[in-house]
Amino acid sequence: MLKTFEYAKLTAADLQQITKRNTDPANTIQDTVLDIIQEVRQKGDQALINYAKQFDKVELEKLYLETDEIDALASTINRDQQRALEIAFQNIHKFHSSQVKRERVVETMPGVKCWREIRPIEKVGLYIPGGSAVLPSTLLMLGIPARIAGCKEIVVCSPPQKSGKINGFVAYCLRLLKIERIYLVGGAQAVAAMAFGTETIPQVDKIFGPGNQFVTKAKSIVQGISNVSIDMPAGPSEVLVIADETANPAFIAADLLAQAEHGADSQAVLVATSKSIIAEVNLELEKQLAVLPRFELASKAIENSYAILVQDLQQAILFSNQYAPEHLILETDQWEPFVRFILNAGSVFLGHLTPESAGDYASGTNHTLPTSGYARSYSGVSVDSFVKKVTFQHISSEGLINIGSTVEILAELEGLQAHKNAVTIRKEK
Repeated sequence: MLKTFEYAKLTAADLQQITKRNTDPANTIQDTVLDIIQEVRQKGDQALINYAKQFDKVELEKLYLETDEIDALASTINRDQQRALEIAFQNIHKFHSSQVKRERVVETMPGVKCWREIRPIEKVGLYIPGGSAVLPSTLLMLGIPARIAGCKEIVVCSPPQKSGKINGFVAYCLRLLKIERIYLVGGAQAVAAMAFGTETIPQVDKIFGPGNQFVTKAKSIVQGISNVSIDMPAGPSEVLVIADETANPAFIAADLLAQAEHGADSQAVLVATSKSIIAEVNLELEKQLAVLPRFELASKAIENSYAILVQDLQQAILFSNQYAPEHLILETDQWEPFVRFILNAGSVFLGHLTPESAGDYASGTNHTLPTSGYARSYSGVSVDSFVKKVTFQHISSEGLINIGSTVEILAELEGLQAHKNAVTIRKEK
């Protein structure tokens, strides 16, 4: 049952407290992750083998699978499952392909032309979570835009299963993506391996992928102590559902539980315009929760979750912008007028028939999204995440005459004589 707060009665301090998540006040996670990173840097592959035994309960003979083993595993899934992955692949590819656009050349003044060109990040690392659920969909969400962007080297890490291998679904996605090797490494140690490299795993330029709090912390740390960048801090999953009297309580409960079943540290928030909606959703939660295979995980997540009672949809959007959810669902007939007021959200799902799980798998949008309030400043993964945009300019003799004196004056007032001379010497020639 969701504990309920009335928005009108919440103070600024209350709001700050209930919208805070994924914190590590005692630095317990940070200290653990720092130890793991140091171990991987010092001992390389051996550290990864030791951690596989410690965390995954698997004794690995080697840290990777290659084409023959991947193909054999891919062939173990049935045709319906293959077809579902193919449809998801096609939709995600179609949506992300639309993001590749060539920019025009701009003549800022006669003879001075400036433009940008896209260049792929050459080496990227994709982290595919394992843990309590193996996520082949995440491999598609990261691998497809990397392929579209033209990245030369795609390094994939995912925790080994008890068999010391990966499941057939991940293998089939590797085949669709034409990726010929996967490294059997999970957790913070996978992030460390991709950031610094080991005897087997190449160092990359940028690391992508969601994960638990240890993975998220590792990404944040390596970004600060190496030359490797990250896509975003993407930790435990979360959803915020806004609902009014037009909403179906069964739909709302299903959407909340779809996030709750990710893990005990996930969060599902309901923002409703009446007490009756909250009461009906609580009844549906009990009913649907009872038959979920992941009952225990989902139950713990629901204990961490809550409902907010608001006066109207406008107030609901106000709270949502303060929370900045990874996933935002508008369960109302009146969603259209409110779209322009949504400022902070990773991905938004509009109307009664748009479940968040459609975006998780197959509608086409990316499900690797900012969590823990980072939607205030980060976007979800896209083709843009896998490229750099390099600026170019060309100045003709006419352009140098037109812009030269401006540059000379500005260089002189900043006291940078050599900057001025670089223009003056050309004008004199």
